[in-house]
Amino acid sequence: MQDELFADVPARAAWLRAELNRHAHAYYVLDNPSIPDAEYDRLFLELSALEQQHPELRSPDSPTQRVGGAPLPQFEAVRHSVPMLSLGNGFDDDDVVAFDRRVREGLRADGEVDYATELKFDGLAINLRYENGILVEAATRGDGATGENVTANIRTIRAIPLRLRMENPPTVLDVRGEVLMFKADFDRLNTRQRDAGQKEFANPRNAAAGSLRQLDSRITSQRALRFYAYGIGVLEGAALPDSHAALLDWFDAIGMPVCKERSIVSGAEGLLAFYRDIGARRAALPYEIDGVVYKVNRLADQQRLGFVSRAPRFAIAHKFPAQEALTLVQDIGVQVGRTGAITPVARLAPVSVGGVTVTNATLHNEDEVRRKDVRIGDTVIVRRAGDVIPEVVAVVPERRPADAREFLMPAVCPVCGSAIIRAEDEAVARCSGGWTKCAAQKKGGLLHFVSRRAMDIEGLGEQLVEQLVDRHVIATAADLYKLGFASLAELERMADKSARNVLNALEKSKSTTLARFIYALGIRHVGEATAKELARHFGRMDSVMDATLEQLLEVADVGPVVAASIQQFFVDPLNRELVEQLRAGGVHWAEHEGIAAAATDADKVGSALQGKTFVLTGTLPNLTRDAAAAMIEAAGGKVAGSVSKKTAYVVAGEEAGSKLVKAAELGIAILDETGLIELLKGIS
Repeated sequence: MQDELFADVPARAAWLRAELNRHAHAYYVLDNPSIPDAEYDRLFLELSALEQQHPELRSPDSPTQRVGGAPLPQFEAVRHSVPMLSLGNGFDDDDVVAFDRRVREGLRADGEVDYATELKFDGLAINLRYENGILVEAATRGDGATGENVTANIRTIRAIPLRLRMENPPTVLDVRGEVLMFKADFDRLNTRQRDAGQKEFANPRNAAAGSLRQLDSRITSQRALRFYAYGIGVLEGAALPDSHAALLDWFDAIGMPVCKERSIVSGAEGLLAFYRDIGARRAALPYEIDGVVYKVNRLADQQRLGFVSRAPRFAIAHKFPAQEALTLVQDIGVQVGRTGAITPVARLAPVSVGGVTVTNATLHNEDEVRRKDVRIGDTVIVRRAGDVIPEVVAVVPERRPADAREFLMPAVCPVCGSAIIRAEDEAVARCSGGWTKCAAQKKGGLLHFVSRRAMDIEGLGEQLVEQLVDRHVIATAADLYKLGFASLAELERMADKSARNVLNALEKSKSTTLARFIYALGIRHVGEATAKELARHFGRMDSVMDATLEQLLEVADVGPVVAASIQQFFVDPLNRELVEQLRAGGVHWAEHEGIAAAATDADKVGSALQGKTFVLTGTLPNLTRDAAAAMIEAAGGKVAGSVSKKTAYVVAGEEAGSKLVKAAELGIAILDETGLIELLKGIS
């Protein structure tokens, strides 16, 4: 009798999993519970007991796997197969009209264009990867190219299906969406934090971010996080719907949470009508939003329009006006930026704006202070521009006191005493001391150098950098790589473990990419996108440093102002010496011939790797994945995150896993690091 009972256990467990997932979807996604909570709990406990007695029945899509596991030591990096780009912003009606005009011109449309409209959630962008219908990986947006693996935490969000609700799921499906926290859940969380004597969260977005980035997923499982899907990355083994609206309908059909507040409209007037409707209902929504999103509906039209830099041409975020508040200007000082820019800053009586206490607000430059006529003693309207950066919007003239004082731009830098100068063609005044004399510029440059999108040196925050500079321990970025344990451990708030962590992070950062290194140098007007183009075009650091103005102007996205700034930077012998000292300190990156050097042999490059897809797996002996990817892309190839029939090469290092097995099954060429380098040499 007992043997017969156990023979039915696998079927019973499968039924329980399916039933619990169905009820969870009804509760968390449809907001329409299908059974009482007590009945759900009874079924859950029965499945838990069966899996405990028969561990072989436990599967990745089981509801019991949502409760969280042991803490992780750190988050692993995940390279996105398709970059997660940001959206361009619009702030008024004219921006929306201009967007619609650009779309119609780009599509050469005679009539109005249809758009899919949806909400812009104030949460965290996430990529969910499903393989054969099972959730296998979840990663944050990160810098757009590489994010953090938060799979264990994402699995605790009950609205996210662990298995897609479909008979024949795609081989690979990347679902893009937003993790957020509802207002009511946020209030309950802060009540618990307050009752426990713990720090409260400032707003729902911070609460969601803090919950999702817990190394202990058991903590995440106790937080009420939600998810809404709004886009797609990789899709293999299934047909892509023909429109964005159809894509979201498909997501809904396969069990993926999709927000109901969406519509299809035509033309600029349709976009603005949706914006005004949502704006009127914004306060009543159960979650925070900071705008709406417009996307060209037909996916074929999206592909025709393409992308510019880090944003798509076919979509735009229309932001709501930032929340505003009145406060008093107690003083106006100046801040010195890493490029020497002198920025007037209003020192304010503390005021809460959008859930954040604001005490300082930017006044941008001297001309802006004069235009707005902001004086010390004035009552002003303050807002967080784009809901992020506090700024003074306007003065309330009727509240101006008789003793209000005008702002005077100082003649010398308040940090180093060097003269403040303003070029005729610039609105910004600058400290003339440079980073060699001005501690503020030095600190700003160092903080930029160690930032996540530059050299990515964890643990070197503002307070630590300030101490190192103020105590004359370091003077340049190269000095960071000369730091010893004793010099770090003796600093304030630096325990032995923290000092070792910083030294480990410095050692790890020595292996970087040429694009990151160029960006880290802090050359004026050179952002991430320009740094990548310089690396791709020249391939070698020496070629960038020695480039003429004419050669720099051949680089994509580099105009006369940027070219002059780059050339001026490397004319300075101190900057060239800094590069050499960093190299001597062990900082290195992979180099190649570059587009410029290969231009005379373009046909050879094109026929060799142009359009070929590579997949990287395992740990390479000498190259980081970013470095290997940069070399492949510079030679015309593409780097993907998963193996398919379209993959040309798999580059495998130590501890290569399932991707290597799949490559062997499909008969795809497998290279080690040496083989990759030899292949790339063959086309240079």
